[in-house]
Amino acid sequence: MPPPRPTTSPDVLKSRLEARLARQRKQDLWRERLSMSPNPRAPLRDFASNDYLGLARDPRVAEALAAGARREGAGAGASHLVNGHFLVHQALEERLAELTGRPRALLFSTGYMANLGVLQTLCDGETRVFQDRLNHASLLDGARLAQSPSRRFHHRDLNDLERLLRRAPREPAKLVVSDGVFSMDGDTADVEGLAATCQRQGAWLMIDDAHGIGVLGEQGDGLVGQRFSTQQVPVLVGTLGKAFGSCGAFVAGDDVLIDALTQFARPYIYTTAQPPGMAHATLRALDISEQEPDRRERLHAHIQHFRQAAEALGLPLMDSATPIQPILLGDNQRVMRWSLGLREAGFMVGAIRHPTVPRGTARLRVVLNALHESDDIKALLNVLAELKFREAKAS
Repeated sequence: MPPPRPTTSPDVLKSRLEARLARQRKQDLWRERLSMSPNPRAPLRDFASNDYLGLARDPRVAEALAAGARREGAGAGASHLVNGHFLVHQALEERLAELTGRPRALLFSTGYMANLGVLQTLCDGETRVFQDRLNHASLLDGARLAQSPSRRFHHRDLNDLERLLRRAPREPAKLVVSDGVFSMDGDTADVEGLAATCQRQGAWLMIDDAHGIGVLGEQGDGLVGQRFSTQQVPVLVGTLGKAFGSCGAFVAGDDVLIDALTQFARPYIYTTAQPPGMAHATLRALDISEQEPDRRERLHAHIQHFRQAAEALGLPLMDSATPIQPILLGDNQRVMRWSLGLREAGFMVGAIRHPTVPRGTARLRVVLNALHESDDIKALLNVLAELKFREAKAS
């Protein structure tokens, strides 16, 4: 007897992928990777990365990474709960807890994994989750994967949040989740207002301060940090691959939260720990951030300079007081034209389109850092002004 014929062709999945890829190209949503080199022949001036304090290529941080790898190996070799938790990991967790004014902190391999781990641990299928509409994808995905009832409130709208919380049943636990600094808009959450709303409505508050840690606060403790207690913000997430120039993430909070994550967070339990050398590098970056506050001062001066000059040029800036300075262009083709023009002029600036941002809000994401010189910013503004002039002339 001949074997039964398959009900579908093995090429069906491939055909579906090809159709999706074709739509992606047609809609001007195709994403490309650029292979960067530290010493290219024609260097692009970086206005795209999240290396806010310029620590990713600081030789002191690089040497701490190399020295740590030489002493303890290139990798941890196991998960934290087997034998991949080194003394340097413990030292880093303690340092991060101190920085943020929390009793404890727990390291994760990436910010995405930290957010998934928190939401999977706190959401048991009955916990009701309330998220800002513009939260990072990892927060939205975390709630979906946790399969908890989830609602999204209007961006930074405390009245809408309170309305949703009041309508929710009293019995299930309630968790309110927000970015600290919104990564594609550059604006910040009203943490004080969120905390007060949560306390009135009996909800926990989780803030992902990935883009605030190291940049905001007098000591670089972020938007939340020492200003808000664990009672006000029980769950604080931060990353290490932005202002601190290394990689990884952490969650800071009280003993109950950290113990629960250690016991139940699958993205923590079932993955290899961060390389010990990277933890050494992060500790060195924290030292530099603390000892050289002029980096933050310089960065904030750049922000003020850029905004004043861009507004004088009539560029459609979005409202932001952080290093993320979006220029709202709206149309996918338009944002790609401007991005290409910037690249041809020697500038790397991110072109952000749907689904990263809502349809019709495509933008250039200009990111400032402490290593920029005034001449770099002036040159960027000159190119932006030229692109605006060319576009007006052609219309």
